[in-house]
Amino acid sequence: MTPTQTQLDLIRRQLGREPRGLVGIAHQTAQGIPTVLQIRSLVDKRPFPTLFWLCSRDLYRAIAEIETSGWVKQIEQEIQQDATLRAAFRQNHIDYVAQRWQLMDPQDREQIEQLGFTHLFDQYGIGGISQWDKVRCLHMQYAHHLCGDNVIGQRMDQEFELNNLEIRL
Repeated sequence: MTPTQTQLDLIRRQLGREPRGLVGIAHQTAQGIPTVLQIRSLVDKRPFPTLFWLCSRDLYRAIAEIETSGWVKQIEQEIQQDATLRAAFRQNHIDYVAQRWQLMDPQDREQIEQLGFTHLFDQYGIGGISQWDKVRCLHMQYAHHLCGDNVIGQRMDQEFELNNLEIRL
């Protein structure tokens, strides 16, 4: 969705800078506050495999606390031990890669192919990670969750009730 001027101003405040590679708003609150941005696959003519970028400061802070608590190591251990969770998480990466190709600007796709970066966009999943049994960044996982199906984001909602967090900025 194309942001309004008011939303663009809010995004600048949320990020503390001008957004780069912005395609549009991928998710927003019922009040129209942007929470996730869709980003181009080429930003400043450089590969950028992150399709969804979390822009909400409130979510960012809450997720940063979860990361510093050591939960990433805990969930990675669960992924290693639980074949069902591991398979679901792998499928999330596969779906993310497919969605990124589907939503990619045709000119970006052409340039990516010309530059020889196609394999990177097939290899890198959520948050630009190539090891699909690791959790690189909870912020990227949650951004993907808000825009689709992501088992890590679902778990974060269950365990930390991020879905009940009041989003102000």
